[in-house]
Amino acid sequence: MDFAVNLQRLAIQFIPFMMAVVFHEVAHGFVANRWGDPTARDAGRLTFNPLVHLDPVGTLLFPIINMVTGIPLLIGWAKPVPINPTRFKRYRPGLFWVSLAGPGMNLILAFLSAIVFVAMIRFVPQDFYLFDPLVGMTRVGISLNIWLALFNLIPLPPLDGSKVVESMLSYNATKKYEQLGAYSMFILIGLMVTGALSIFVGPVNFISNFLLKIAATIFGMGGLL
Repeated sequence: MDFAVNLQRLAIQFIPFMMAVVFHEVAHGFVANRWGDPTARDAGRLTFNPLVHLDPVGTLLFPIINMVTGIPLLIGWAKPVPINPTRFKRYRPGLFWVSLAGPGMNLILAFLSAIVFVAMIRFVPQDFYLFDPLVGMTRVGISLNIWLALFNLIPLPPLDGSKVVESMLSYNATKKYEQLGAYSMFILIGLMVTGALSIFVGPVNFISNFLLKIAATIFGMGGLL
């Protein structure tokens, strides 16, 4: 175990990670406010200040575990923004779009990261002293945001994918479906231990390459990436 290598990896991943989880939560709160629920706004959570969104386990403990164990991609989460769907102007479409707002924001961040990555390759000299870490951060920003978007769309309560499903269910069906949440953590741990989550590797790579090709085309580098 090379502690120095793990620390360097964490340093490159931490900023993209914090941006990914903070923007994810702010997007939920912003769209909820647009649909008539000001709960997140009133709680002071519609801010990009990372300190407001820190979760002791998801944004502090997990990065430390990542550093110690050398997990290739930083995993974790921010403190969820408070949402009260009963205050939505229209419950079902409100729940649907608020739930998709977080993953949608992560895909937007992934595309912006691809734009910055290609722009740096195109315009920044490679001997610039921050070239390697900045390129590394943008590369992580692409894959990390896509991974986070896909992971959150897993239809297990309380992940965003489950709320998308709930927006299409009756009241009684929703109550029964939410009972699955008692087993969600065990199911997710089982998926991780068995390697079942590796099913996302293909889609993450495909979407990453797709976004990079679009970004490369924008900067006239379509044949180089």
